[in-house]
Amino acid sequence: MTSQSASRKRKRGAGDVDKITFQISSRSESQIGPVLASFPAVQPPQGTSFKCWRRDKNGKTDEPFASQDTLIAGETDAVEFFTSSEAKEASVGCSYYVGVYDKRTNITTIRPAPLHILSRQVKALKNLAPLETTTEERVQLRNKLGETFGTKKAKAAIRALERNRVDVDAMKGVASHLQDTIMENTGSLPTLEQAKASADSSRLIPPYNADAQRPDDVYILSDIIPDAEFNVLSIAAFKSAESNQQRAALLPFSRSNWVNQHMALLFSAPKLRKTDMKVLLYISAMMAFKMASRSVNDKEALQKRLSGVPQTVIDGLLSRFTETTRNTNSVQVTTQTETMLLTYMFALCLRIDDFATDAELIAHDLSMPTLTVNTLFKTLGCKIEKLDQKDLKRLGLPDSAGANKRAVLRVPVQFPQPRAKRARR
Repeated sequence: MTSQSASRKRKRGAGDVDKITFQISSRSESQIGPVLASFPAVQPPQGTSFKCWRRDKNGKTDEPFASQDTLIAGETDAVEFFTSSEAKEASVGCSYYVGVYDKRTNITTIRPAPLHILSRQVKALKNLAPLETTTEERVQLRNKLGETFGTKKAKAAIRALERNRVDVDAMKGVASHLQDTIMENTGSLPTLEQAKASADSSRLIPPYNADAQRPDDVYILSDIIPDAEFNVLSIAAFKSAESNQQRAALLPFSRSNWVNQHMALLFSAPKLRKTDMKVLLYISAMMAFKMASRSVNDKEALQKRLSGVPQTVIDGLLSRFTETTRNTNSVQVTTQTETMLLTYMFALCLRIDDFATDAELIAHDLSMPTLTVNTLFKTLGCKIEKLDQKDLKRLGLPDSAGANKRAVLRVPVQFPQPRAKRARR
């Protein structure tokens, strides 16, 4: 058997190498073609588009494309990429070619290509003016290097220079000099209003209306659940069920006491509020999605974990609450996207609870610490407090409910501010 299988193995012949041929591209050399791009530092994500421009529009049009003075540029949401001045220096005395292999014809077509070394610019820092380094600062930095790595003679010279550098007469204008320096160095810093606006815009919460006069208008339902996903939610099976146990079995996440209690209240009312029932169904889907966060790359397993949830809703959850890993097509639930998932979920819970939610019950359903859940409710602008008699009457709760704290959203909405650090004595 060994000798027969060995004889059947295909032996590489000399003719295999001769099957591959090379040819020079027949297209005009002045026509735009491929380029070589080098990213020394930050790599752009896959799918980032780049464009090519000629710097000298009045130049010769018949000049080879690889020799033309061109630049390429592209951008993401946070970073801009563009050709740096190092590209021209790196190309001196060198020629670069790109070969494209055609599997059908076994022909490799070769064409000259220019080299572009790309630099990057963070958009958030684009408008900040750089601080100029003064001669005094350069001297201080040089002295620090000398104190650390210099010889004994160099260190003694530095110390002697520091002792002799003090000039009493120059101290008269210190106050004005310091003031001018502070004004120059702080000219590019954002104002308090700008810093607050930047912090508010970067919060991992749904879009909000800071000027809302009612809690209902702080977080709009369509900003949390897109209309396309809300319209495909069906509650017909829940209306046909004969008991609360049967309805709970239809939920994507049936182990939530908070969802089951509110669903029982909805179906015990004289008239079912369909919008609230759809919101409860969506909250249950979000809970099931959180519990299945490790299966987001397996669509079949994810669909099984979110049984009964329309594919449109699953696709929406994947697009908003996952991130694509760099240089791959796989997705994952990161710390930031999980925080967004929870804040969007809690904003819906507030709407169902008339903006006074029992955070402890939700924390138990999600197997999370109550302190963590309370912190997320605070990021939505809630206060963790006990309800007074007026709130208990408005919500239809017994007096005993006033003993437990709830996450309450009031207007005007106020977000938590960072704590100021105490100065060390």
